[in-house]
Amino acid sequence: MEKFRGASSETAAAAAEVAEQFRSLVSAEDVGSIKQAQHLILGRLQDSNAVLTHFNEYSEQCFAEVSSDFASKTRLLKSMKDDLDHIFLKLRSMKSRLAATYPDAFPDGAMAKTMDQRPDLENPLE
Repeated sequence: MEKFRGASSETAAAAAEVAEQFRSLVSAEDVGSIKQAQHLILGRLQDSNAVLTHFNEYSEQCFAEVSSDFASKTRLLKSMKDDLDHIFLKLRSMKSRLAATYPDAFPDGAMAKTMDQRPDLENPLE
């Protein structure tokens, strides 16, 4: 048991010596300035965190306010697109029937040009 205690005191002495060597590498003034810089950075990070938390809460509130309106407007636009597609389909069929019934009413090639000049919104512009 005495050997164990002796080894423990030798280890403690060695640890104290190593700690003292590390302390002598950096001055207390440098350590103090590092601590001060760390506290300054911590304060800034806490402020940034508070601002970001507030912004996230505000964004969530704004999204909740506009999401239902956005969804209803999206449904309205889809409905309008379906209605317009139906109207253009009817117009094309009417033009075809007119061209078949009164072939002299349209000059040659005019029907092909005017049959559908509507841009296809599903495809990207070139």
